[in-house]
Amino acid sequence: MRILVLANSSMGLYSFRNELLSTLLINNEVIIVTPDNGSLDKLMKLGCKTIIINIDRRGINPKTDFSLLLNYRKIIKKVKPDLVITYTIKPNIYGGLVCRFLNIPFVVNITGLGTAFQKHGALRTLVTTMYRVSMKKAKVVFFENCENQQVFIDEKIVLEYKTCLLNGAGVDLEHYSYQEYPMDTDEVRFLFVGRVMKEKGINELFRAMRMLRKTGVNCTLDVLGGYEEDYEDIIHRFEKEGWLHYHGNQEDVRPFIKNCHCFVLPSWHEGMANTNLECASSGRPVITTNIHGCLEAVIDGDSGFLCQKQDAKSLYRAMKRFACLSAEKRRAMGVAGRKHMEDVFDKRAVVDNTIHRLNNNNNNNTK
Repeated sequence: MRILVLANSSMGLYSFRNELLSTLLINNEVIIVTPDNGSLDKLMKLGCKTIIINIDRRGINPKTDFSLLLNYRKIIKKVKPDLVITYTIKPNIYGGLVCRFLNIPFVVNITGLGTAFQKHGALRTLVTTMYRVSMKKAKVVFFENCENQQVFIDEKIVLEYKTCLLNGAGVDLEHYSYQEYPMDTDEVRFLFVGRVMKEKGINELFRAMRMLRKTGVNCTLDVLGGYEEDYEDIIHRFEKEGWLHYHGNQEDVRPFIKNCHCFVLPSWHEGMANTNLECASSGRPVITTNIHGCLEAVIDGDSGFLCQKQDAKSLYRAMKRFACLSAEKRRAMGVAGRKHMEDVFDKRAVVDNTIHRLNNNNNNNTK
């Protein structure tokens, strides 16, 4: 079978779906349509064929979006796939539209609802309508958390029987193996990994860190990730204050996870935050927001702490509570987090569930 995969990031696709792609490649030809923003060579080493395409991930421009739609139509008509798999909003909507009207079987992955669904208004209405139209003939719609799944059902975007809930993309327990906990207690080293933008809770994190420092907590913050918004001057200012260390994008985050005492992600919305899973799998306590897509990674009080979203004081209290723990209690939290990942988020199980649903769907289609 010839499978066409539409995604908005070659790096993200390899980082989180390479095990699934490897499994699909056993009996299928896999062609990936994606921008070249890293890891394209790794995808090709897996055995995938690639087609490079430009996507404005965050912008809303009718001209460029219509051009993307036409490009998808051209590619799909040329490749003639037996199945199309889409990831993220623009491939989901525009790829889905093309597949619907060309009568090509396709499955959709909702990796998060994004900014459009955070407030009621014209943008949410528009995106909901586009999703409803594009996904009308989708064979399966995969979700990474139950809240996102329920939104699509309630909005009548997709029928419930067509949905499938996965435990995110899962985590590679071997790649993110347990790391011995650093037992030094002179300084608490917090870590943030993600796009530097307000919806990841970066403003609340900075405010919480300054409150911690003001109340005498000896702590630092390492930040990994590219600028999605203009934070360069702010980060430079905090670097000069001595408590923030910015490292930009890193191909391998594991050395930074190993060095930290606690991972912090105060995000406003997520499909399933992979960084929470990766850090927990490595044996590090996690502080994150009490929202679906984040809370699933933490056993509150046992493997980390939950805080309220968009609430710097709530985040501060959680981080202060962690900083007051003994080194042994912090280590025990990391051990509990690792066990939770083994029990619930093993990537092998997620891939098996995905393949099982795809195969069942194909069998049902042939009846």
